[in-house]
Amino acid sequence: MTAQQEFMTSLDGLLSKLKFLSQAQMTAALSDFKPAEVHTLAFIGSHDGVNVTAIATARLETRSAASKMTRRLAARGLISRYKKSDNKKEVYFKLTPPGQAVFDVHAALDRKFAERDASVFAQTSPDEMATVLAFLQRYNRYLDDEISKR
Repeated sequence: MTAQQEFMTSLDGLLSKLKFLSQAQMTAALSDFKPAEVHTLAFIGSHDGVNVTAIATARLETRSAASKMTRRLAARGLISRYKKSDNKKEVYFKLTPPGQAVFDVHAALDRKFAERDASVFAQTSPDEMATVLAFLQRYNRYLDDEISKR
C-alpha cells in the first residue's frame, strides 16, 4: 500500500468512526431535522450576511439546491430573510429563535464531542499538530482548486 493509499484509508476510517460515535446522539437530539438542514442552519448561524451563493459554495451544492433548502427552512420558521440597506437586490438569511435553538443543540453536541476527543489532542505535540495541519490545509487548497475547475 502506498503512503497515499494508507493516508486515504486512515482518513476514511477516521471519518467513519467520528460519524459512528456522533450520529446516534445527533439523531436523538435533532430527530425532527435532516442532517442537511442542521448543517445549513449551522452554517447560517456561524456566519453573518449569508446568502444562497455562500450556502451553495460552502456546502458544495448548486444554488438551486441551496435555494430549495432555504425555502424549506424559512417555511419551518427556522430562518428569516432580510435585505441589507446598501443592497436591496440580494436576499440574506439569519436564524430565528427556533433556528437558534437547533444551532445551540448542535453546537453543544460539537463541544461534547470535542471534550470526548480532547485527550488525544493533549497527547499530540505542537510540532506534530502543525505538520498535520499544514498538510491538511495544503490538500484542502488543492481540492478547492480542483473543484473550481469544474
